[in-house]
Amino acid sequence: MGARKRLAAEARKEARKSVSDAKLNNVPTSPRKMRLVADLVRGKNVETALGILRFNPREASNRLEKLLLSAINNWQAKNEGKRMEESNLFVKEIHVDGGRMLKRLRPAPQGRGYRVRKRSNHVTLVVDSRVVTNAASDKKEVTA
Repeated sequence: MGARKRLAAEARKEARKSVSDAKLNNVPTSPRKMRLVADLVRGKNVETALGILRFNPREASNRLEKLLLSAINNWQAKNEGKRMEESNLFVKEIHVDGGRMLKRLRPAPQGRGYRVRKRSNHVTLVVDSRVVTNAASDKKEVTA
């Protein structure tokens, strides 16, 4: 491996250090219903997102809350010694993709059968830390 490639790989690895993700596969809810809840927390701070998910009456919010807690724990395992409150975690990405579909037949009139598709989905949630610059403290140092 050349020096340029190695440096680029090390830079990518360092950038991924602050990011952690969690996946939930084959959730037995339709992707549309899960996306409605996922759109509520996309881009929000972790504390705000947990509050939204905890008090949302939809069934999908319980599963997403557990997934978010898992992503936070993954971040804490990756970043030993850093505090979650100081690093300002937020939901960077959340993807809801269609999973496998169970196909069943439902009896219909005149000997026909209607197809019933029981959908499932895959959810990927990425948590990242925001770099907070203290603009107010910088201004104080400049004026002093």
